[in-house]
Amino acid sequence: MLSDIPASTDDRVLVDFRTADDAGVFRWDGGSALVQTVDFFTPIVDDAYSYGQIAAANALSDVYAMGGQPLTALAIAAMPKDGLEPHTIRDIFHGGFDKLREAGVALLGGHTVQDPEIKFGYAVTGAVEPSRILTNAGAKPGDVLFLTKPIGTGIVGTAIKFERAPAPLMNEAIASMRSLNRAAAEALRQFPSSAIHACTDITGFGLAGHATEMARASGITIEITLSRVPLFSDIQPYVAGNRPGGLGTNIEHFGPGVRVGDRPAESVETMPGQWWPLYDPQTSGGLLVAAASHAADQVEAALVSAGAIAPRIGRAVPAISGVQILVWP
Repeated sequence: MLSDIPASTDDRVLVDFRTADDAGVFRWDGGSALVQTVDFFTPIVDDAYSYGQIAAANALSDVYAMGGQPLTALAIAAMPKDGLEPHTIRDIFHGGFDKLREAGVALLGGHTVQDPEIKFGYAVTGAVEPSRILTNAGAKPGDVLFLTKPIGTGIVGTAIKFERAPAPLMNEAIASMRSLNRAAAEALRQFPSSAIHACTDITGFGLAGHATEMARASGITIEITLSRVPLFSDIQPYVAGNRPGGLGTNIEHFGPGVRVGDRPAESVETMPGQWWPLYDPQTSGGLLVAAASHAADQVEAALVSAGAIAPRIGRAVPAISGVQILVWP
């Protein structure tokens, strides 16, 4: 629908929408480059303060995924004219502000409109050294893939909506979504570009979707070992009965490029539930990192030392025609 919008010809634009990356990057005359992103969404949890925190962490994540440091933010909010208590609105903004403050980001202002459905998020501006930009386009055959947060927030969010989520599972997912990717990003920044080849954060397209974008942009195929992919504790019994709408869309859109073992991925209707978390749309998910094999041990140690998880979920291999993701049990 938007394919006829021309790409920028300004050579100061270092990263834009053409590679489906997490944020855009614009080079100033000297010094750091500008990183810009925007993200907002409807409530996925019942608690207003937590919703604000999650929205902020989610928006900031795009800058972290580019190797940048977020600096300022502008709030974006849509609120109904009637039926919403003032303290609820205040709690949403307060939650977001506290998370920005935790990240060392200055809130400059924002814009609010009336809308029947609540929406909240931020436009974030950050800085990155042009030589240290991380994109989804640099993965190379032999790279080791790390994932820094468990997946399953879309499934848990659906279970919360219908009051089917047990408290431990709900609390684990909310804690993950509220957690910044700051520590993991800072751990990665200590490595040279020869060690960290690509990075992206896992959000609405799910692990399979964002890994597909990395594979396409890098000209490689990504192998994922399903048993190594971190999930929230005890989520599997809730997968089949709490499939979010975006999961089916992700299977439909990215499934043709996924191969399970030596056969194509199943259709939306017949695909076994054990594979669904790969396509689950995430909110404020972790970083998917492609690290050179010679640096994998050091990268793992740095991520763990920073407080992130660092399972090795797969590797990059030479491109297989028609296959972006190759999944093994």
